[in-house]
Amino acid sequence: MNRAPLGLGLALRRAQPLAARSVARNPVAIRSVLQKRFVQIESLKPEAVTTILNEQRLKRPSSPHFTIYQPQLTWIGSIANRFTGAGLSVLLYGFSIAYLVGPLAGMPFDSAAVVDLVHSLPEWFKLSAKVLLAGSFSFHSFNGLRHLAWDMTKFMTVRGAYMTGYAVLGVSALSTVALVLV
Repeated sequence: MNRAPLGLGLALRRAQPLAARSVARNPVAIRSVLQKRFVQIESLKPEAVTTILNEQRLKRPSSPHFTIYQPQLTWIGSIANRFTGAGLSVLLYGFSIAYLVGPLAGMPFDSAAVVDLVHSLPEWFKLSAKVLLAGSFSFHSFNGLRHLAWDMTKFMTVRGAYMTGYAVLGVSALSTVALVLV
């Protein structure tokens, strides 16, 4: 009984190197290579694609957020440094732009007007503003020195990070009190 190879079996046997010819003689291997897979394809509108992606995103697990972790001095200090830097920048640029544009817009924003405005404010408001400004300036300055030390690879251990973090908090508190009392 003479059996002729069917399909691509002969072509596969000829194309394979000598070491792999035993795989080509295996009927299970030939069937798995030659097996057809039918995939149904349908065109989708862009809105449908967006809907499918949004449904998939809702089923994904969310990554851990900082609210599930115990607060640590390092990331609280980092967040506070960003807030104080942004706040000081907004105040500086806002005051500078108002000082430059105020006279052009017809608003009295010269030194005498600013002094009169500050003089008319209640004492509790002036003290609160002074504490906020002095505290932000002190913390941002001393935490910036801490970051410069880190850039020079000093205090890079966990103990060093906490030691400098508490030092920044202490020196910032002392300098805030000193600046407010002056």
